[in-house]
Amino acid sequence: MEFDDLNPARLPPGTRLGPWRLLEQRGRGTYGVVYRAVRDEQQTADAVALKLAVSPGDARFAREAELLSRIRHPAVPRLVDHGHWQPREGVSYAWLVMDWLEGLPLYEWAQAQRPSSRQVLELLARLARALDATHAAGGLHRDVKGENIRIRRADGLAFLMDFGSGHHLGAPTLTWDLFPPGTPAYRAPEAWSFVLGSSKPPARKPPAVPYPPGPADDLFALGVTAYRLVTGKYPPSAHPWEEDVWLWDPEEMESWTARVSNPRCIPELSALVSRMLSPRPEARGSARQVAEALEKAARRAGRGADVPLFTGEEPRPAGLFPSPQRVTVRRPPRMRRWPWLAAAGLGGALALSAGGLLSVSRSEEPETAHVAEQEEESDAGTVAVGDTALTAPVEPERAPFVWASIAVDVPPKPFPGQRRPDGKGRCPGKVQVAINGACWTKLPVDLKDCDDWGGVEYRSECYQPVMTPQRPATSGPGARDDNP
Repeated sequence: MEFDDLNPARLPPGTRLGPWRLLEQRGRGTYGVVYRAVRDEQQTADAVALKLAVSPGDARFAREAELLSRIRHPAVPRLVDHGHWQPREGVSYAWLVMDWLEGLPLYEWAQAQRPSSRQVLELLARLARALDATHAAGGLHRDVKGENIRIRRADGLAFLMDFGSGHHLGAPTLTWDLFPPGTPAYRAPEAWSFVLGSSKPPARKPPAVPYPPGPADDLFALGVTAYRLVTGKYPPSAHPWEEDVWLWDPEEMESWTARVSNPRCIPELSALVSRMLSPRPEARGSARQVAEALEKAARRAGRGADVPLFTGEEPRPAGLFPSPQRVTVRRPPRMRRWPWLAAAGLGGALALSAGGLLSVSRSEEPETAHVAEQEEESDAGTVAVGDTALTAPVEPERAPFVWASIAVDVPPKPFPGQRRPDGKGRCPGKVQVAINGACWTKLPVDLKDCDDWGGVEYRSECYQPVMTPQRPATSGPGARDDNP
């Protein structure tokens, strides 16, 4: 057969590319096809993976080869060789050769093996180390996902594969799309916000420059991968126009942690998955820090970490090729307006102007504020939600919170009939917080809906005064409700 008739995506066995002879095709992607091959003059040598471009002159392969040549880590396949195949004059297809890896894609492996929390901690730590080596080499993977992670059949070790979407310092920009290459389900919230903004259409004008991804984007994608590995589902969409985007509020994330979705997941693993999924890139830390935390958790975890994450009897989506599922959480029911608003004449108070608010210095805060903050940290409250171990599953409708006391920009005195803290400065109930001598409840609503819910906007959050229940009449129908 003449070279002119050969299609790079359908080369027959025995075809030679440089010093390599193709044995069989084993995979196909958007930009390349993978063949199992051997060195032509060494018939008994171990097989290798030869990845061939399907389009001539594809610069991605030169970039991938350069990035792989910079990375030295046992969880990243070793670059063996690279070159170009020229079936005819003027046409050149890039190829690169890597160590052959026999194994299963991550999610397929998990379905068959039903790993434990400890196994997942160790697996994720190895992948985080591979990302650390990539970042240390000045590179980014940019497409971390289950399909690009292979579990070697011989020993169960994980490998980070397919650096075709990767980039490294000094590499030329090949496309000018606003989003970098990658898979939307694994895209970080900051990438969506950079390109689309935070409002629904009509949105602001597109940015003048593409989104610049960083190491935090790789870690977020690893977090999505970990969440699906542990729960069998994707996290809610971080797309700012999707209905479930409210679940990415740090306080709402407690309602769909890995442990909430799968109680077999130990708290330490769940907390580290939440850390990688933090909407704040800086809260995720570096790949090295995440790897160290995962390794530490794997060493210190108790017997519960060795319980399989799945029983094998979990219901599976129907169909030969079922669509991936996302975790879902029912939104809290909309609260009605409270009658005390009209009775207390607070219509004007709810529109508190900056001039009508009292600014209180730190030195004037009650001592109970510090106690509440400590309780918040120990109970996995709103502070560093991605970094705090979650110790028990909660109902998905609403997770309990402990709010720290606040004493900045609050009404100068309690509203009439508003509940007061006790002698120790505490309000009854975990969902209440003491603010300048009165009790408040934080509402899980968007600021634009705060007034409709009967709340007061404060520090970009919505709070509602807690009112003291009125006493029943004691002298018949005509008695005053405020009789002592």
